[in-house]
Amino acid sequence: MKLGFIGLGIMGRPMACNLLKKGYEVTVFDINEAAVQQLKQDGAKEAQSPKEVAQSSEVIFTMLPKTEHVKSVIYGENGIMEGAHEGSIIIDMSSITPVASKELAAALAERGLHMLDAPVSGGEPKAIDGTLAIMVGGKEEIFEKVKPILECMGSAITLVGDNGCGTTAKLANQIMVNVNIAAMSEALVLAAKAGIDIQKMYEAIRGGLAGSSVLDAKVPLILERNFVAGGRIDINLKDLTNVMDTAHSIGVPIPLTTQVLEMFHALKVDGKEADDHGGLVQYYEKLANFEVKGAGN
Repeated sequence: MKLGFIGLGIMGRPMACNLLKKGYEVTVFDINEAAVQQLKQDGAKEAQSPKEVAQSSEVIFTMLPKTEHVKSVIYGENGIMEGAHEGSIIIDMSSITPVASKELAAALAERGLHMLDAPVSGGEPKAIDGTLAIMVGGKEEIFEKVKPILECMGSAITLVGDNGCGTTAKLANQIMVNVNIAAMSEALVLAAKAGIDIQKMYEAIRGGLAGSSVLDAKVPLILERNFVAGGRIDINLKDLTNVMDTAHSIGVPIPLTTQVLEMFHALKVDGKEADDHGGLVQYYEKLANFEVKGAGN
């Protein structure tokens, strides 16, 4: 089966690479020429447009920052719609709104094309090792057809429901991840300014109820003062904005998420939008006038 992959950023590049490692023929496109050339070295074929990707692929993946990018790649001039063959499957792995996912699925269906919304969780480390969690929305028969391909990129792959359900699950995921990071950051700054050894505190609590994947992924990086993005603040700001818009449209109050969203806005104003979302600790550090550091820093 010939595959296409559009969007070779922090997540997309290693995801496409894992498809190549499993022996698939993959045609790629991105506006970042350096990312394309890197994938070519790994065996990918280069396309000059999303249309060209679609012309040479039976399954086309998109992994893009925002809803408008996904719509442009699908609807736009030289887009997927102009090149896709009837029966082709488009799998959008971006984090966009459920409303947009349903709209795209309906528009593609009118052209005889199938769509799955399949956003992911796990950040760059799990994208690299192929163990992402993948939340899928769409028709079961289409999901079953492409599940072996998804298994090249993820270890926990779940069909949540029809189109839009995958993106809804991702919104819920982003609430839990980012509110968790905020709570963790608040606790770390409290403990650090109180004078205890944060590494020892981390070891003490990680096996209890406060332990989590977020704790294990972010605390070691914070102690190293390593905020190189695996999940950028500005991307998570976008995700929480999607959460807010969706929640308000269906009458769901989200007070904790709203507060974290404002923290991300404050960090963006401080020029930290490209930091990893674990860099949220810097918001609390500024308020407390105290920095969390490991023993060697």
